Amino acid sequence: MFITPAYAQAAAGGDTNSMLMSLLPFALIFVIMYFLILRPQQKKVKDHAELVKNIRRGDTVVTSGGLVGKVTKVVDDDQIEFEISDGVRVRQMRQMISGVRAKGEPAKEIIKDDASAS
Repeated sequence: MFITPAYAQAAAGGDTNSMLMSLLPFALIFVIMYFLILRPQQKKVKDHAELVKNIRRGDTVVTSGGLVGKVTKVVDDDQIEFEISDGVRVRQMRQMISGVRAKGEPAKEIIKDDASAS
């Protein structure tokens, strides 16, 4: 019925290995969550920031509210102005743009040559 000192020492030595094995599943769960959830989310945020940064005049954008319009003016680093209908212009925060449907070219001056007119 009595516990010998040798048996008590052996139980304490195995406790370190047992503790490591009990923490191993938590570490594996964290690694799996990182690769399946956190990393793709970080990539998505980075891609959205790049998309918003590259908006320019002439692009057709879709807002998070569902409005679709053509960018008429880039106001500053935080806002853009786009036209949703003839003569109806709206200012929107850049971060609220959910997508760019068609990349446009900036408006260029039309140069008329005498040779191309004939």
